[in-house]
Amino acid sequence: MVVDLDDLFAKRPDDPLVQLTKQDLGPLSVDELDERVEILRAEIARIEQKKQQVVNHKLNAEALFKR
Repeated sequence: MVVDLDDLFAKRPDDPLVQLTKQDLGPLSVDELDERVEILRAEIARIEQKKQQVVNHKLNAEALFKR
């Protein structure tokens, strides 16, 4: 699935993620790019953890109300 970032973020042009995706990577060194990759991987892990918490909360709530 290919995501068009302009479509995804059209409603939030000031979002830091939008600005990040538009930043010119040309001036960055290999070390700076590697550091950025590690930071983004950590952010992805944080997002996935939060998403799992939300899913678990929803499942627990649904189970509670099915009793």
